[in-house]
Parts: sequence; structure tokens; C-alpha cells
Amino acid sequence: MQDARALLQDWVQSSKNIVFFGGAGISTESGIPDFRSADGLYRQSFRYPPETMLSHTFFLRHTAEFYEFYRAKMIPHGAQPNAAHRALARWEKDGRLRAVVTQNIDGLHQLAGSQNVLELHGSIYRNHCMRCGKFYPLSAIEESEGVPRCACGGTIKPDVVLYEEPLDEETWAAAVRAIAEADVLIVGGTSLTVYPAAALLDAYCGQKLALINRDATPRDDAAALVLRGSIGEILGSIA
Repeated sequence: MQDARALLQDWVQSSKNIVFFGGAGISTESGIPDFRSADGLYRQSFRYPPETMLSHTFFLRHTAEFYEFYRAKMIPHGAQPNAAHRALARWEKDGRLRAVVTQNIDGLHQLAGSQNVLELHGSIYRNHCMRCGKFYPLSAIEESEGVPRCACGGTIKPDVVLYEEPLDEETWAAAVRAIAEADVLIVGGTSLTVYPAAALLDAYCGQKLALINRDATPRDDAAALVLRGSIGEILGSIA
């Protein structure tokens, strides 16, 4: 482990084109539950499966129930960036990291100071009226009851990618381009089982792929470095 960490540190310190690709695991250390682990959201008991409640169809047909679940489970009240988020922001400020590609919707990378964040699944901080397109901040969701409504009477919808919805084409293209051009690709806190996001690894053309995760992933054999443990502790220890 120590040799792998030393090599990762060497890669980070000598590169000017690092890209980080991360998932829910980077935010669990900020107290936000992930989805697929033993304590994840998908293992908890709800009236409907989370995959159903977070679908486009459910949003349209059961909007009030969607928002009941969304406010309780998808908005990370009071969560703060951890050592991993802060390390990535520091590397970007130092001119070593080019982009963060994230499957998360919690905005913690930006809160830590990262500027170039490509949010594959959208953000809880962006919300729009489905009728007139007016923008609303997160507070419009948090401070309302039932279904949040625009002044025009339309339903306010979070700009998050629900099941049955496509990813934003521009964000996807930018993520593919960033990963394809990266010198070092660090992948952390993701099971690499959710597609199409997991397919982004196929865009990487370099030889410096590092995977950091608590559990094994289907792509471990393709990585030059595999590190197990706390992503905050590992990234936070790199100067």
C-alpha cells in the first residue's frame, strides 16, 4: 500500500493534467449515504424501491411522494467537503488537476473550491420550472411543502438525472474529452457498475490509471494502481 501511495504521489506531483472521476463513495466520508453498499440507500426499506421513486415516470405520476423522498434522502443537509474534496480543489488551484468528473449531485466539490466540475447526474442546486423555465435555488425545494410550484403555476423540477432520463450531451462530451486527454486518471469512490458513466474509463488512453475504492471493482485489472481504504485519507495525504 505504501509503495502504491508513494507512486500515486509521484504521479500527482509531476503531472499538469490530472482528471478525477468519482462517485458516491467520495461523499460517504461527509456523512452522505451511498446507494449500493451494505448500508446504502438501496438496502433500506421504503414503500417503493429507490430506483422507482427516482425515476422520471414516478416523478410525473407521484410528484408529491417523489418530493417527500427527495427532501428526506437526496438533499444532504449540513454536509461539508471532506479531505478528498479539499485535496482535489488544492491540486486544481496548483495547476495539476484539469477537471473533476462526478456522478454526485451534492455540490461538495464546488463547496471545497473546485472550479471545473463536470456533473454527469446534475445538481441539487439547480432547479427549473417545467413550464416557463425559470431558475430556482435549492431553498425553493427545501422551504416548500408538497410539490414546489413556480409563480406561473408550473412544477419546479431538480436538474438531476432521474432513471429513464438521458445524460446531458454537452457534459458527457466534455467528460469524455477531459478523460481522453488526461495524463493521470484517478478514479475513486465508485463501484464502476453504473452505465453509461462507468464506460468513461474506456476513453482513457494513458498508462497512469489509479483506482481508489473500499471494495473491488470490475476494472481493477485495468489499473496501474489499486488502493483500498479511505479516499479522504489517501488523497488528503498527498502534498
